Amino acid sequence: MTSQVLFIQGAGEGAYKEDQLLAQNLQKELGTDFNVIYPKMPDEANAPYSAWKQLIQEKIDTSLEPIVLVGHSMGASELAKILTEIKTKTPIAGIFLLAAPFWGSEGWLYEGYKELELPKNAAALFPKEAKVFLYQARDDEIAPFEHVALYAKTLPQATVREINKGGHQFGNDLSLVATDIKNTVL
Repeated sequence: MTSQVLFIQGAGEGAYKEDQLLAQNLQKELGTDFNVIYPKMPDEANAPYSAWKQLIQEKIDTSLEPIVLVGHSMGASELAKILTEIKTKTPIAGIFLLAAPFWGSEGWLYEGYKELELPKNAAALFPKEAKVFLYQARDDEIAPFEHVALYAKTLPQATVREINKGGHQFGNDLSLVATDIKNTVL
Protein backbone atom coordinates (compact mmCIF):
# COMPACT_ATOMS: atom_id res chain seq x y z
CA MET A 1 0.00 0.00 0.00
CA THR A 2 1.22 3.51 -0.85
CA SER A 3 1.45 5.96 2.04
CA GLN A 4 0.18 9.47 1.46
CA VAL A 5 2.21 12.55 2.32
CA LEU A 6 0.42 15.90 2.40
CA PHE A 7 2.91 18.73 1.75
CA ILE A 8 1.77 22.24 2.68
CA GLN A 9 3.59 25.09 0.96
CA GLY A 10 4.89 28.29 2.47
CA ALA A 11 3.33 31.71 1.91
CA GLY A 12 4.19 34.72 -0.18
CA GLU A 13 3.95 35.56 -3.83
CA GLY A 14 5.39 32.65 -5.84
CA ALA A 15 5.70 30.31 -2.84
CA TYR A 16 3.79 27.46 -4.50
CA LYS A 17 6.19 27.37 -7.43
CA GLU A 18 9.26 27.71 -5.19
CA ASP A 19 8.15 25.01 -2.75
CA GLN A 20 7.20 22.71 -5.62
CA LEU A 21 10.91 21.93 -5.88
CA LEU A 22 10.82 20.72 -2.26
CA ALA A 23 7.73 18.60 -2.86
CA GLN A 24 9.26 17.08 -6.00
CA ASN A 25 12.53 16.33 -4.21
CA LEU A 26 10.64 14.73 -1.33
CA GLN A 27 8.70 12.51 -3.76
CA LYS A 28 11.96 11.50 -5.47
CA GLU A 29 13.66 10.70 -2.15
CA LEU A 30 10.65 8.75 -0.82
CA GLY A 31 10.16 6.64 -3.95
CA THR A 32 7.14 4.69 -5.09
CA ASP A 33 6.00 3.57 -1.62
CA PHE A 34 4.78 7.14 -1.04
CA ASN A 35 2.53 9.59 -2.85
CA VAL A 36 3.26 13.26 -2.14
CA ILE A 37 0.11 15.38 -2.46
CA TYR A 38 0.90 19.04 -3.04
CA PRO A 39 -2.20 21.26 -3.18
CA LYS A 40 -1.98 24.91 -4.18
CA MET A 41 -3.08 26.86 -1.14
CA PRO A 42 -5.57 29.74 -1.57
CA ASP A 43 -4.30 33.32 -1.63
CA GLU A 44 -0.68 32.33 -1.04
CA ALA A 45 0.42 35.96 -0.77
CA ASN A 46 -1.68 36.49 2.40
CA ALA A 47 -2.15 32.91 3.71
CA PRO A 48 -5.60 33.47 5.29
CA TYR A 49 -5.79 31.07 8.22
CA SER A 50 -9.44 30.05 7.87
CA ALA A 51 -9.11 29.22 4.15
CA TRP A 52 -5.91 27.24 4.68
CA LYS A 53 -7.41 25.44 7.68
CA GLN A 54 -10.46 24.39 5.68
CA LEU A 55 -8.40 23.01 2.78
CA ILE A 56 -5.88 21.25 5.01
CA GLN A 57 -8.58 19.59 7.11
CA GLU A 58 -10.39 18.51 3.96
CA LYS A 59 -7.20 16.98 2.51
CA ILE A 60 -6.46 15.15 5.76
CA ASP A 61 -10.00 13.80 6.15
CA THR A 62 -10.18 12.51 2.56
CA SER A 63 -6.74 10.88 2.54
CA LEU A 64 -5.85 7.25 2.84
CA GLU A 65 -4.64 6.29 6.25
CA PRO A 66 -2.29 6.79 7.91
CA ILE A 67 -1.21 10.12 6.47
CA VAL A 68 2.09 11.96 6.87
CA LEU A 69 1.91 15.77 7.18
CA VAL A 70 4.73 18.03 6.03
CA GLY A 71 4.63 21.81 6.24
CA HIS A 72 7.19 24.33 5.07
CA SER A 73 7.60 27.82 6.52
CA MET A 74 4.17 29.47 6.92
CA GLY A 75 2.63 26.14 5.90
CA ALA A 76 4.35 24.53 8.90
CA SER A 77 3.12 27.28 11.25
CA GLU A 78 -0.42 26.97 9.96
CA LEU A 79 -0.31 23.17 10.12
CA ALA A 80 0.91 23.24 13.72
CA LYS A 81 -1.87 25.61 14.77
CA ILE A 82 -4.54 23.64 12.87
CA LEU A 83 -3.50 20.40 14.59
CA THR A 84 -4.24 22.02 17.97
CA GLU A 85 -7.80 22.81 16.85
CA ILE A 86 -9.12 19.88 14.84
CA LYS A 87 -9.90 16.25 15.44
CA THR A 88 -9.01 14.18 12.41
CA LYS A 89 -10.83 11.15 11.05
CA THR A 90 -7.63 9.91 9.46
CA PRO A 91 -4.77 8.66 11.67
CA ILE A 92 -1.62 10.76 11.36
CA ALA A 93 1.66 8.85 11.29
CA GLY A 94 3.99 11.81 11.45
CA ILE A 95 4.16 15.60 11.48
CA PHE A 96 7.21 17.19 9.86
CA LEU A 97 7.59 20.97 10.33
CA LEU A 98 10.27 22.64 8.20
CA ALA A 99 11.61 26.17 8.77
CA ALA A 100 8.53 27.17 10.74
CA PRO A 101 8.28 30.74 12.01
CA PHE A 102 7.14 30.79 15.64
CA TRP A 103 4.35 33.27 16.33
CA GLY A 104 3.77 35.00 19.64
CA SER A 105 5.53 36.87 22.40
CA GLU A 106 8.82 34.98 22.11
CA GLY A 107 8.73 34.72 18.31
CA TRP A 108 7.26 36.96 15.64
CA LEU A 109 4.57 39.49 16.50
CA TYR A 110 2.76 40.89 13.47
CA GLU A 111 -0.67 42.43 13.31
CA GLY A 112 -3.18 39.95 11.90
CA TYR A 113 -1.13 36.84 12.76
CA LYS A 114 -2.08 36.44 16.43
CA GLU A 115 -4.33 33.55 15.38
CA LEU A 116 -1.20 31.50 14.58
CA GLU A 117 0.04 31.52 18.17
CA LEU A 118 0.07 28.03 19.62
CA PRO A 119 -1.80 27.47 22.87
CA LYS A 120 0.27 26.70 25.97
CA ASN A 121 -1.01 23.10 25.92
CA ALA A 122 -0.21 22.55 22.21
CA ALA A 123 1.74 19.35 22.92
CA ALA A 124 -1.32 17.77 24.54
CA LEU A 125 -3.55 18.80 21.63
CA PHE A 126 -1.38 17.31 18.88
CA PRO A 127 -2.48 13.88 17.60
CA LYS A 128 -1.20 11.38 20.19
CA GLU A 129 -0.17 8.71 17.69
CA ALA A 130 1.88 11.04 15.51
CA LYS A 131 5.63 11.41 15.71
CA VAL A 132 6.71 15.04 15.45
CA PHE A 133 9.88 16.33 13.78
CA LEU A 134 11.22 19.90 13.54
CA TYR A 135 13.79 20.98 10.93
CA GLN A 136 15.68 24.25 10.80
CA ALA A 137 18.77 25.35 8.90
CA ARG A 138 21.24 27.52 10.79
CA ASP A 139 21.63 29.73 7.72
CA ASP A 140 17.90 30.26 7.13
CA GLU A 141 17.54 33.79 5.82
CA ILE A 142 13.79 34.02 6.52
CA ALA A 143 12.73 32.04 9.61
CA PRO A 144 15.17 32.69 12.47
CA PHE A 145 17.11 29.65 13.64
CA GLU A 146 16.09 30.44 17.24
CA HIS A 147 12.46 29.67 16.39
CA VAL A 148 13.11 25.92 16.29
CA ALA A 149 13.98 26.06 20.00
CA LEU A 150 10.66 27.81 20.70
CA TYR A 151 8.81 25.01 18.90
CA ALA A 152 10.86 22.38 20.75
CA LYS A 153 9.91 24.00 24.07
CA THR A 154 6.22 24.03 23.08
CA LEU A 155 6.29 20.51 21.57
CA PRO A 156 8.71 18.58 23.82
CA GLN A 157 7.73 15.30 22.13
CA ALA A 158 9.37 16.52 18.90
CA THR A 159 12.66 15.33 17.48
CA VAL A 160 14.72 18.36 16.43
CA ARG A 161 16.95 18.30 13.35
CA GLU A 162 19.32 21.25 13.19
CA ILE A 163 20.86 21.55 9.73
CA ASN A 164 24.05 23.52 9.15
CA LYS A 165 23.49 24.68 5.55
CA GLY A 166 20.69 24.92 3.06
CA GLY A 167 18.90 28.15 3.87
CA HIS A 168 15.16 28.52 4.03
CA GLN A 169 14.66 26.09 1.13
CA PHE A 170 17.12 23.50 2.53
CA GLY A 171 18.98 23.62 -0.78
CA ASN A 172 15.90 21.85 -2.21
CA ASP A 173 17.19 18.67 -0.58
CA LEU A 174 14.77 16.90 1.74
CA SER A 175 16.66 13.60 1.90
CA LEU A 176 16.90 13.84 5.72
CA VAL A 177 13.14 14.44 5.95
CA ALA A 178 12.52 11.49 3.61
CA THR A 179 14.68 9.22 5.77
CA ASP A 180 12.75 10.25 8.89
CA ILE A 181 9.42 9.69 7.12
CA LYS A 182 10.47 6.22 5.98
CA ASN A 183 11.67 5.34 9.48
CA THR A 184 8.36 6.57 10.91
CA VAL A 185 6.00 4.85 8.46
CA LEU A 186 7.72 1.74 7.12
